[in-house]
Amino acid sequence: MALSSKRTVAALAGLVVVSFGTVACGGSSDDGSGSTGGGASVGASQIDKTDYSKWCDMKSQLQGKTVTVYTSIIGPEQTAQVASYKNFEACTGVTIKYQGDNDFEKNLPQRAQTGNLPDIAFIPQPGLLKTMVSTGKAIPAPQTVVDEIDKGWQPIWKTYGTVNGTVYAAPLGANVKSFVWYSPKFFKEKGYTVPTTWDEMMTLTKKIAADGGSTMKPWCGGISSGTATGWPATDWLEESMLRFNSPEDYDNWITNKLKFNDPKVLTALNKISDIFKNPAYVNGGHGDVKSIKSTTFQDAGLPILKNQCAMLQQASFYAANWPAGTKVGPDGDVWAFYEPGQTASDKPVEGGGEFTVAFRKAPEVQAFQAFLASADWANDKAKATPAGGWVSANKGLDVSNLTSPLDQESYKLLQSATAFRFDASDLMPSSVGAGSFWTEMTNWIMGQSNEQTLDNIQKSWPSN
Repeated sequence: MALSSKRTVAALAGLVVVSFGTVACGGSSDDGSGSTGGGASVGASQIDKTDYSKWCDMKSQLQGKTVTVYTSIIGPEQTAQVASYKNFEACTGVTIKYQGDNDFEKNLPQRAQTGNLPDIAFIPQPGLLKTMVSTGKAIPAPQTVVDEIDKGWQPIWKTYGTVNGTVYAAPLGANVKSFVWYSPKFFKEKGYTVPTTWDEMMTLTKKIAADGGSTMKPWCGGISSGTATGWPATDWLEESMLRFNSPEDYDNWITNKLKFNDPKVLTALNKISDIFKNPAYVNGGHGDVKSIKSTTFQDAGLPILKNQCAMLQQASFYAANWPAGTKVGPDGDVWAFYEPGQTASDKPVEGGGEFTVAFRKAPEVQAFQAFLASADWANDKAKATPAGGWVSANKGLDVSNLTSPLDQESYKLLQSATAFRFDASDLMPSSVGAGSFWTEMTNWIMGQSNEQTLDNIQKSWPSN
C-alpha cells in the first residue's frame, strides 16, 4: 500500500470549491452559474486544442483565476508542495488554494455526492481514481497532459492514470518500496558486503545468524499499524511476487486472473517465510517471530542502531522514522540497499505515488494540471524540498536537484528498473487489499500456514 494512501490516510473535508465561470482560451466569459466541480462548461473544442505546455504565455487569459487543490499531503510536506507552485503562480497570475486532509480517501467520494469537489485532487490510489471516474465527475486529461506523461514517464505509469481507455490523471510524486535498511558501519566491521542477488542475501542472512548468537538477528520487522495492522507483510509478499514471477503474473494477481492460492503465489510466500517465520532470523531487538505482530512498523528498524538486528525490509519513506540526529547515507548510521532479484541484472521495483485528476474543466485548471505533469514542476518541487524526502519518476527531473542521497538513489532505481509496478494492495478491491490481505498476513505471522493464508484471501475475493 502507498504511504500517502492508507498509511497516512490523508484527506480533507469541507472545502468549498468556487466556480470561476467559463473561460475560453482567447477570451473570457462568465456564465454566472456558480456551479462547483464536476464540469463547469467551457468551450470544449477550444480547450482540447490548447497547448497548455505554454502556460507561462497564458497570463492574459489566466490572470486573477483560482485553482483549488485537495490532497492527502499534509504536515511538513505541505510546505514544500505550496512552495513548488510559486513559479506557476508568478508566471500565470493564478492563485493556488491548497488544502490537505487526514481523511482524504473517505471524504473525496463523499464530496462527489454533495457536488463539493475541488478543481484538482491528488489521488494516491489507482483504485480510488476508478471510483472517482465512476461518479461521472472526473474530467479526462487534456492532450497536453497526455503528451507530458508520454514524454516524462515509463509507460506503466500512464496505465495507472487510465480508466476504461481514457487518460484521466498524470503521476505526481513517487516512492520506492524495494529497499533493505542496514548499518554500513556494522557491515564494515563484520566484513559483510551488500548482496546483489536474492541467493547472496540469503547467504548473508545465514552468516549473520551464525555470527550473531543470541544478541544479533539478521532481520527485524514490525507489522503493527492500528486498524491497518498487517500492511508491511503485504509489501513483503508483493516484493517477492515481483522477484519470483513475471510482471505479467503480478498484473494478473492484482485482478485475480492469477488466483491468490496459485502455486506461483505460494512460491513467493514460501520465499519470505524462509526469513520472517524462521526464529533464527527474526526479530532482533524485539522478540520472537510472533513479536512482529505487536511491533509497530515505525519502531521495527530501530534495533539496527543498537546492533541487535542487521536488516529491515521497508520503503524509502522509512527514513522519517529514524531518531533525530541519525545520519542516513552510504557512510552514515543507516542506509538502504536495493532488495535484490534473482540475478544482479534483475531489478524489478515496487512503489507508489499520487495522481492528479481534475474535476472542473477550465483553462486555469488544465494549465495547472499540465504544469504538475511537467519536468518543470518536478524540478521546482525538488528545489523546494531541501531537506529531502521526495522524489518523482519523471525522466526530466535533474537528479542534482535532489539533496538527499536516498532520494537520489530512489530516482536512479525508478529509472533503471527492469519493471516498475504499483503497490498491489492499492490496486486490489479494498475488501482484499485493505482487508483480508492485511488480516490474513497477520494470521500468517502468528503461525497460520502459507497454504491456509492464501486460501483464505482467495475466498474473500469479491465475486463481482
